[in-house]
Amino acid sequence: MLLSSNTQTEVKGELSNPNVKSYKRWLYQLYKSKTGTLGLIIVFCIIMTAILAPLLSPHDPTQTYTSKILTPPIWNEDGSAEHILGTDNLGRDVLSRIIYGTRISLLVGLFSVFVAGIIGIIIGLIAGYYGGLIDKILMRLVDSFLSIPNILFIIVILTVFTPGVLTLIFVIGATTWVQYARIIRGEVLSIRERDYVKAAKSIGVKTHLILMKHIIPNVFSTFIVIATLNVATTIILEASLSFLGIGIQPPDISWGMMLNDGRDYLATSWWLATFPGIAITVTVLGIIFLGDWLRDVLDPKFYNEK
Repeated sequence: MLLSSNTQTEVKGELSNPNVKSYKRWLYQLYKSKTGTLGLIIVFCIIMTAILAPLLSPHDPTQTYTSKILTPPIWNEDGSAEHILGTDNLGRDVLSRIIYGTRISLLVGLFSVFVAGIIGIIIGLIAGYYGGLIDKILMRLVDSFLSIPNILFIIVILTVFTPGVLTLIFVIGATTWVQYARIIRGEVLSIRERDYVKAAKSIGVKTHLILMKHIIPNVFSTFIVIATLNVATTIILEASLSFLGIGIQPPDISWGMMLNDGRDYLATSWWLATFPGIAITVTVLGIIFLGDWLRDVLDPKFYNEK
């Protein structure tokens, strides 16, 4: 619904008031950003799909229908209304598997980023705040992680441990924290030199209180932006590992595993790989759109230019 010119003027006037609540400012900027709105809608739909998977799924995703193997989508000449997006090489409903695959993608994406973020924030805070020898040691640790290709490191670890959802979450989280550490460290190096931090030190405020009240709140917006964008990267990484057969294992369902199952049938049963690929693309784009919007609204310069 479009706002009238008078209404927009009133909203802008309200937003110019420094006492206006921040959420109103966010909602107004979200309204103005088409990509941000689209990203939020996509992410909301994906989350609701994962939560309501048992209600939305027309079939049991692991149930096989031997008489309906490789049934094409409903709009195809040989399609069936019972299986809207067709069935796979074992007769399992493709739509149901895509719906349940949403759960794995979000679970791995969100919790891997949470693990990586916690490790990265802790190391970044310590390195940036204390500096000196501690900073040098931690940054050399970061450099050693960066010297090894991330995907290669993860593959090596997954070949040692038993593949699974929890294993994948912790392995990805434990190998992707370096970006958080470097960026948070840079932010902390700048913040620790500000007057209010120096004043807190001069009056004897304890270190943990300075970090909790003055440092972390100022780096949290940066962390949120990085984390949001990295969820999309992690979803692609999980799909890639599952496609290679070292990520999610049956009976769990992954979009990457569905791509692997359908690659031998691309010439005859294109829907096996096409629909999981579309699901990955739409999800990642939605998260990226939302992340780009967050990056803008959390940047103080964004409001100063308005």
